[in-house]
Amino acid sequence: MCGIVGLVSQGPANQSIYDALLLLQHRGQDSTGIATNEGHVFHAHKTRGHVREAFRTRDMRSLLGTMGLGHVRYATKGVASNEEEAQPFYVNAPYGIVLVHNGNLTNTRELTRELFDVDRRHLNTSSDTELLVNVLAHELQAQVRGTDLDPEQVFHAVERVHERVEGSYATIAMIAGHGLLAFRDPFGIRPLILGHRFAESAPDKSEWIVASESLVLESGGYDIVRDIAPGEAVFITLDGQLVSRQCARNPRLIPCSFEYVYLARPDSIMNGISVYDARLRLGNRLADTIATHAPAGDIDVVMPIPDSSRPAAMQVAQKLGIEYREGFYKNRYVGRTFIMPGQAERKRSVRQKLNAMSSEFKGKNILIVDDSIVRGTTSKEIVEMARAAGANEVTFTSAAPPVRYPHVYGINMPTRDELIAHGRKIPEINQVLGSDHLIYQEVEDMRSAICEGSDVTELEMSCFTGDYVTGSVTPEYLAWVEANQLS
Repeated sequence: MCGIVGLVSQGPANQSIYDALLLLQHRGQDSTGIATNEGHVFHAHKTRGHVREAFRTRDMRSLLGTMGLGHVRYATKGVASNEEEAQPFYVNAPYGIVLVHNGNLTNTRELTRELFDVDRRHLNTSSDTELLVNVLAHELQAQVRGTDLDPEQVFHAVERVHERVEGSYATIAMIAGHGLLAFRDPFGIRPLILGHRFAESAPDKSEWIVASESLVLESGGYDIVRDIAPGEAVFITLDGQLVSRQCARNPRLIPCSFEYVYLARPDSIMNGISVYDARLRLGNRLADTIATHAPAGDIDVVMPIPDSSRPAAMQVAQKLGIEYREGFYKNRYVGRTFIMPGQAERKRSVRQKLNAMSSEFKGKNILIVDDSIVRGTTSKEIVEMARAAGANEVTFTSAAPPVRYPHVYGINMPTRDELIAHGRKIPEINQVLGSDHLIYQEVEDMRSAICEGSDVTELEMSCFTGDYVTGSVTPEYLAWVEANQLS
C-alpha cells in the first residue's frame, strides 16, 4: 500500500504535489518523494520519513516545473529503511521517464531475468517499481519512431506492459518534455482516480490530476471525472490535452477489499463506492452476526478501536440497541500500527497509541469492534488493556473476516505464520487473544456490504479466501515470498 499523485498544471506543480501527499500520508510512512518536470529536465527529492519532515524550503524551491508526481511509501518489498528503495524511480531513455507505483508485482523473478538477459537493462535495487519503469521504458523504446512522441506509441507500450507484468499496479509516469502517463492493472486492484479543473490564471486552460484517493481531488478544487478503468491508460500533454485508451485484452474490475475495510480514508470514494458508507454497511452486517452469537442482553456497551472501525461500531450499537461509548483514547502522533515495520515495533506502539479510560470499562461487559485482525498483536494488547481497566467481560469483534492467507498485491502480509488466523479455528484465535468471545464478519457479508449500490460485483479478497486473481500466485510462489521475507 502506497499513495501516489501526478498532475499537469498551468503553474508550479510542487506545492500541489506536497499538499496531496500530506492527504495521502496514511497510505505510507516509510519514505516519500516528489519529482517535477521543467522542459526536458527532471528535478527530484526523496528521503525517508513523513512528508512534513522530508521537504524543506530549499527542496521545494528546486522542484521546478508545471508537471509533477509524488509518492508516499509503505514498504511491502525491499527494505523500509533503504532510501534507494524510495520512489520515484528514473530511467534516462527513451526521453527520460520518472515513475511511481502503488501495488506489488507477482512475477518479479521472471521479469528480472528478462530485463537482464533479453532487454539488457541494469537493476540497482530489489524494488518492483524499478522493474516496472524499466519494462515500460523498454517497450516505449521499441515503439518510438522519429523525434515526435505519439500517444498511440505510448498506448502500445502500455499494452506490452500488461502482457509482461502480473500483479497489482496503479502507475503514474512522466515522460520528459512530453506529458504525464497514468495506467492501472487489468484487474483494477489498486485505486487510481482522475480529476480536472480550469486554471485560475487561465480559465480556458485545463489542469489534470490523478491520485490514489478522491479526497486529494476534492481538497485541491478538482472535479472528479472518473476512476481510471482497469487496464486503461491516460496520457496528458503539457498543454493539458488528455487522451485515453483501453490497453488490456480482458479487463475486469476486482478492487482490493482491504481498501474499504482499513486502508483508505473514510472521506474517499473509490470505484464509485463511498468508503464511509461501506464501513457503515459492514457494521450493519456484523451486527446481525453478533446478534446470532452473542445476545444483546449480555453486552453493556459497544466500543470502537479508533479510528477506522468507528463507522462500523456505531452501526453495531444502533442496530443492536446497545449504548455506544468511546473507551479508548488515541494518541494521534503515533503512526498506524498495522503499517509499522516489525512485530516488536507494532507491539510497543499499541500502548503508546491507545489508552483505556477505566471509567468506561469498570464492571461492564464490553463489545469491542475493530476493522480487522491481522497479526493479532494489537488485538491481544487491547484485550489486556480492557481487562486492566476493569472490564468484566470482553467480546472482540472484527468487521472483516479472518485473515488466513498472505496478501501479495501491496499489503504487508507476506508470511502465513504472522497471521493469527492462519491454521486456527475461531475458538483457538479467541484463546490466543484472551477475549471471552470472538466474532468475525462473514466473507459474503463483507462482499455484499462493500459492493451494495455500485457497479462493482467482484472484490479481491485473497487474504480472506486464498483465491488470487492473477495467474502467477502459486503455492511455490508464496513459499518463495515467505523465504525471501524471512531471510
